[in-house]
Amino acid sequence: MISVETLDLGHILRPPQEWAGDHDREEPVLAYLVRHDRGSLLFDTGLGEGSPETDAHYRPVRRPLPVEDVDLVVNCHLHFDHIGGNRRLGRPVVVQRRELATARAGGYTIDALLDGVSHEEIDGEYEIAEGVRIVPTPGHTDGHQSLVLDHGDRLTVLAGQAYDFAREFGTPYRPWLDRLGELGGGRPARVLFAHDRDLWEGVLPPPR
Repeated sequence: MISVETLDLGHILRPPQEWAGDHDREEPVLAYLVRHDRGSLLFDTGLGEGSPETDAHYRPVRRPLPVEDVDLVVNCHLHFDHIGGNRRLGRPVVVQRRELATARAGGYTIDALLDGVSHEEIDGEYEIAEGVRIVPTPGHTDGHQSLVLDHGDRLTVLAGQAYDFAREFGTPYRPWLDRLGELGGGRPARVLFAHDRDLWEGVLPPPR
């Protein structure tokens, strides 16, 4: 059995120039606690600290991470607002190899948040346990990944920032949507996001 719990870890204020708006946009920072037959994992760990410039830009409001005992961390990508609790949890962090290489090159995240973390680098899809699968979903970053949970009669997709908002899901078309549709096999699915409390529900489109 696989269960998912949403954790609200605060919010950022995204400046107008970053989304072509006329005001600051408040975006929640959400993580997901997944329990499965072999243990538990945390998908993203909230807002990191250590950069006054980043704080001045996004004016984050942080909420404590209410989880200590997990076996594994999976980050959708390594921007500062997704990896804040990695070091404190002290668990292996599964990440795409290309994502970690980009982050370590500098100018990408708060560099100190990468230090002291045991990264488990993967290339492409990776099955953590039966029904718990990482699927690459590049777009927001080249090394972005999502988590697909197979409940038998339905799927849950933890999309991270594959799309910013639930209403955008599937538009524009991205090739990895074919893979999600293949995994769904015509079953109902719900898709949860890193910066939107709304969710997308429906049947994932079949491969083109």
